[in-house]
Amino acid sequence: MVEEFKLPDVGEGVAEGELVSWLVEPGDTVTEDQPVAEVETDKALVEVPSPYNGTVAELLAEEGEMVPVGDVIITFNVDGETDDGGTDASSSADQTGEAAASGEETETPDSEAVETPEGRVFAPPRVRRLAREKGVDIATVEGSGPGGRITEGDVTAAAGAGEAVTESTTESAEATETAPAEDAGSSASSPSGQAPAPVESADRDRTLAAPATRKLAEEQGVDLNAVPATEQREGEAFVTPEAVMEYAEAQKRAQEADAAALASGETGPRETREPFKGVRRTIAKAMERSKYTAPHVTHHDEVDVTRLVETRERLKPMAEEQGIRLTYMPFIMKAVVAALKEFPEMNAMIDDENEEIVHRNYYNIGVAAATDAGLMVPVVEDADHKGMLQLSSETDELVTKARERTISPDELRGSTFTITNIGGIGGEYATPILNYPEAGILAVGEIKRKPRVVTDENGNESIEPRSVMTLSLSFDHRLIDGAEGARFTNKVMEYLENPELLLLE
Repeated sequence: MVEEFKLPDVGEGVAEGELVSWLVEPGDTVTEDQPVAEVETDKALVEVPSPYNGTVAELLAEEGEMVPVGDVIITFNVDGETDDGGTDASSSADQTGEAAASGEETETPDSEAVETPEGRVFAPPRVRRLAREKGVDIATVEGSGPGGRITEGDVTAAAGAGEAVTESTTESAEATETAPAEDAGSSASSPSGQAPAPVESADRDRTLAAPATRKLAEEQGVDLNAVPATEQREGEAFVTPEAVMEYAEAQKRAQEADAAALASGETGPRETREPFKGVRRTIAKAMERSKYTAPHVTHHDEVDVTRLVETRERLKPMAEEQGIRLTYMPFIMKAVVAALKEFPEMNAMIDDENEEIVHRNYYNIGVAAATDAGLMVPVVEDADHKGMLQLSSETDELVTKARERTISPDELRGSTFTITNIGGIGGEYATPILNYPEAGILAVGEIKRKPRVVTDENGNESIEPRSVMTLSLSFDHRLIDGAEGARFTNKVMEYLENPELLLLE
């Protein structure tokens, strides 16, 4: 019997999702809970599992299509039955009894039907098609994508390895078969289809030739001094008309082969195109909405964090004893939360629809993380209620889940202020785009040793190497004035310069 499967609500309040890719195709055998599709909602990519054991009957949505929650996206033939009860059903029915008796899987002529019962060959339909086209057994390919998913590159690499072996064993046979075609065509391609070896230019200064030969060379656009000579007269190279024509033809074939290779992309395409979809498109839309809705202003500053560096170094061993990697992020989060409490507008948002300013009396801190799929912002909820080690542990866990694409949609929403660390990759200053509708986002740069003028308690100045961090605060200028943005930054700096103040928070 045929069972329909509707797109479920894969995240709280989600009305629709983009079907990014199918992980199965009609005819594939699936098991319950086996992922059959990737659906993106908000910034999360969610795998949709099959609710049935059976085979895929029909895919009812296209990759890249926005699908409302509740729409049927796929149908299954459950219990191994097919719609028409044709030969497949009858042939398998005989084997089903035997398989049931023996406890073994029923064999089918389709090699993919053999590999999918385990449900762990993760590859979208286009990759499976590519594997079939290239004659690659997809079950033998090791996936390099997220969660071990097999990509087109994996299949191409596997096919390349196979072709290399095949070419080495059949090279002589292929050369024999392709020779007549080369004679008939204009190309002088090698048996492997590669461009012919270029004819080596003679590169002489003087060449003897009959006037008719010189005229022929001029007509063919050939430099007579470049034509290999087969004869010599009076100790000088002598070129015949046949040599000129042979050289001209060789040049022509080489040029045609180069043109063909360029057109086919063998020498490297000048440009490629790919669909603009998935997480990348979602990020782009969010950035566009933020940039064209909230007028951004960015305030830059730098802070001496020498004492913070010393404090962290003292605390690191104690954190490690509890199995926690103590980074600078929890210190920055604590400093930001403390500053947000003093500047509540920075933790607020504008409700454009109702024309209201919404003050949030909770502090959910988003931590922007670069992933293979794009920028994601896991959210540490109620950061003001958590200690330094808990913030460190929770942040590390959420960022890891985001990078492994196992994070849930709920863990990516609800932030009231965002921090992004640009120093991990490189760079000191940035103009971060607001995680709309939040009012502020803080980018922190890499901590570097820099010379600074230091004044002691007696007012004496000296230049010392200090640890310095850069700060870039972008804020919604509709809600935050420049002076308030600067004061907020000053407060964050005060806590980072004097980390002992965080003990009071």
